[in-house]
Amino acid sequence: GKKLGYTFNHRNLHNISLGQGQEVVAEQALDLAAKEGHWVILQNIHLVAKWLSCLEKKLEQLSEGSHRDFRVFISAEPAPCPESHVIPQGILENALKVTSEAPTGMHANLHKALDNFSQDTLEMCSQEKEFRSILFALCYFHAVVAERRKFGPQGWNRPYPFSSGDLTISVSVLHNYLQASSKVPYEDLRYLVGEIMYGGHITDDWDRRLCRTYLEEFIKPEMLEGELCLAPGFPLPGNMDYNGYHQYIDDALPPESPHLYGLHPNAEIGFLTQRSERLLRTVLELQPRASSTGQGALGTREEMVQALLEEMLEKLTDEFNMAELVAKVEERTPYAVVALQECERMNALTAELRRSLTELELGLKGELAMTSDMETLQNSLFLDTVPESWLKRSYPSTASLGSWFADLLARISELEAWTRDFSLPPTLWLGGFFNPQSILTAVMQTAARKNKWPLDTMTLHCDVTKKSREDFASAPREGAYVHGLFMEGARWDVQAGSIADARLQELTPAMPVVFIKAVPGDKQDTRALYPCPLYKTRQRGPTYVWTLNLKTKESPSKWVLAGVALLLQI
Repeated sequence: GKKLGYTFNHRNLHNISLGQGQEVVAEQALDLAAKEGHWVILQNIHLVAKWLSCLEKKLEQLSEGSHRDFRVFISAEPAPCPESHVIPQGILENALKVTSEAPTGMHANLHKALDNFSQDTLEMCSQEKEFRSILFALCYFHAVVAERRKFGPQGWNRPYPFSSGDLTISVSVLHNYLQASSKVPYEDLRYLVGEIMYGGHITDDWDRRLCRTYLEEFIKPEMLEGELCLAPGFPLPGNMDYNGYHQYIDDALPPESPHLYGLHPNAEIGFLTQRSERLLRTVLELQPRASSTGQGALGTREEMVQALLEEMLEKLTDEFNMAELVAKVEERTPYAVVALQECERMNALTAELRRSLTELELGLKGELAMTSDMETLQNSLFLDTVPESWLKRSYPSTASLGSWFADLLARISELEAWTRDFSLPPTLWLGGFFNPQSILTAVMQTAARKNKWPLDTMTLHCDVTKKSREDFASAPREGAYVHGLFMEGARWDVQAGSIADARLQELTPAMPVVFIKAVPGDKQDTRALYPCPLYKTRQRGPTYVWTLNLKTKESPSKWVLAGVALLLQI
């Protein structure tokens, strides 16, 4: 074993962890094992994707004439997406496959987290009470962040590969710190676990805030005084032995619910609905595409698409005449610039719609040869999905084609009304912009010019009114009224003027009109405020727009754990 440079655990076993140039070593081990009848374990083959074709050929060669006791065991991490499936088909077809499925639910995840340790682990620290309490809290934290992924973007903006290695290293750090200090360094532990061990995976600032907030709730001095609840109805256990902790989980952990993660029960309704929609969408896509519908139905697939595209072409308005609009603008204020930019982007989108629909119409009539792009557009129209070529020139949206097109016509109507005289509308439909950041920036630019404030030190202040869009007849003297916002994870209590718990089955209640104005950063009072992220769609993540500070009578951490956000589209 020493000659070849691999771990030699047993005279008939070659255990090789791939990566860092171990491919040659692996090939030598395979040749030797095939001759002598040994076993070879190849770990982490996902790290050597380019070498896998060579491995496939090698295994094919060794499948004949090798010793009858020769065996090869291969292990790999699960792929995060279909594009990352790198194991050759030949290896998969000729192998007996065993998978280790991740546990589901808080109960199974918490047991699995605790299984990484033993009674010896609990006894290895001199500060036994502190060590055991924090270790159990870290196990709960690990189970929460791992299982929260199932709630989609409301759980985490982006999925992260948290693993048991993050937990075991965090416990090692905990042990070292407690051995070196008589006091528990809570802040240091929270930083190392939240910003380095687990935070090293996290790429989104709002997810980092969530991770940090969990640790602030779970790891604090109150945990040693018996006053800490990891979840409603689940207090942090006292000093127990290893089996006692497992028994405590079985006896005391409440039934599985979003409450265990700090989320509202609506979060479960939301993610189950989205999962069902994906399933039904897949079933719809599997329908035969060349067949006619039954007697009494609308007709053939082509006839349905033909009727739809004719209707869309009829409703699609003419493009904006940019030369006329520019001539109409008396002063290029920040608001006027935004309006012109939006018209230009709308023209690019509607021009593509008209071009592609007209082209497909000619193709269906037989006047043009059908191309792959035309067939793709035809499939999208039939399946009620927005074509990819339109989305490239469009705005983020999760809507079906029918809803998306109705929304497009509403956006055009808003722009037409605004560009008649370029005066700011009484309320702005913030979700109707290609680039909502531009109008919010224009609010700050206007205030900066008027008051001679430096733009880089300004921030937006928002007041949620008690009125709806119809109650406003004119724009404010400074700032802007905006409508079309929705809240996910909670609701706005109009009477109390603050965030409140959502009502069951009201997933995204509408917000009243919000008054937004620019103020110098040092004059913004952040007490009793929840910094609420604003996103374009429920996909969150890359659709982030701005942060609006909303009044709250409860701790902002409650809304962080609940994944509360404002949305421009639902």
